[in-house]
Amino acid sequence: MKIMAGNSNLPLARAVAAYLELPLTDASVRRFADDEVFVEIHENVRGEDVFVVQSTSFPTNDNLMELLICIDALRRASAKRITAVVPYFGYARQDRKPGPRTPISAKLVANLITTAGADRVLAVDLHAGQIQGFFDIPTDNLFAAPVMAADVQARYGGEALMVVSPDVGGVVRARSLAKRLDNAPLAIVDKRRDKPGQSEVMNIIGDVQGRACILIDDIIDSGGTLCNAAQALMEAGAASVTAYLSHGVLSGSAVERVSKSALKELVITDTIQPTEATQNSDRIRVLSVAPLIGEAIRRIADESSVSSLFD
Repeated sequence: MKIMAGNSNLPLARAVAAYLELPLTDASVRRFADDEVFVEIHENVRGEDVFVVQSTSFPTNDNLMELLICIDALRRASAKRITAVVPYFGYARQDRKPGPRTPISAKLVANLITTAGADRVLAVDLHAGQIQGFFDIPTDNLFAAPVMAADVQARYGGEALMVVSPDVGGVVRARSLAKRLDNAPLAIVDKRRDKPGQSEVMNIIGDVQGRACILIDDIIDSGGTLCNAAQALMEAGAASVTAYLSHGVLSGSAVERVSKSALKELVITDTIQPTEATQNSDRIRVLSVAPLIGEAIRRIADESSVSSLFD
């Protein structure tokens, strides 16, 4: 098999390749003067099982086009099987019609990846489970929960833990983490959102008094929801609040907002390459999912079970 990388998250791609003890495929992914994407593969991939590692994070459209063109280049070079490894799947939050005359962009992106020539998709913590059904090709959705659970146990194992979902929609994700933490109790933040990008915490469902609260979610973008939830938990008597999230989008002034919040620490994974501001923040820590992705790639190449990774 071969591992190929776009430009969206080269450190993660290199870490995955190192885990598999393979070199990255020799290829150029560059821009013409007018910003058109050009891909050239400098080694033979005919008959190979190729995995393209590319998150569709900011700049989303540029990185998506890189992924599509990499897949097309591999298909035209006669690769036997092409797997799109998309640690962060952009447009995932547009997975349904929230109102009339609005798109389902996640489905459109799924169609584009399939049409480009991908034979299967490997993603990490898709925003909504139904996105797997948007693809007409095999799709594996990896979970960062085992990586997070191990980190929580190492740092907070001796404390009275409480796993908290920042909204009702994230209860399944929170319950999964709580189960891995010796069936820790669960609380829910009841929030009301007046308009996109803004939220107001209304109530805490569950007794968090004196507990080390672990907030769990998949995406942090502006950080407003998470910071409001942390403040509400502290006001409800929580001993501390630590947030674990799979995808650190952290747009705009999100890093500054987290630094000024009631959060003890924000822990994200490297599905999106951390910005310089994120790396310099003393309140944000990054966990690597490279071993998780690498092991999944190995199992796909060996035609063995991926789901058993989470047993």
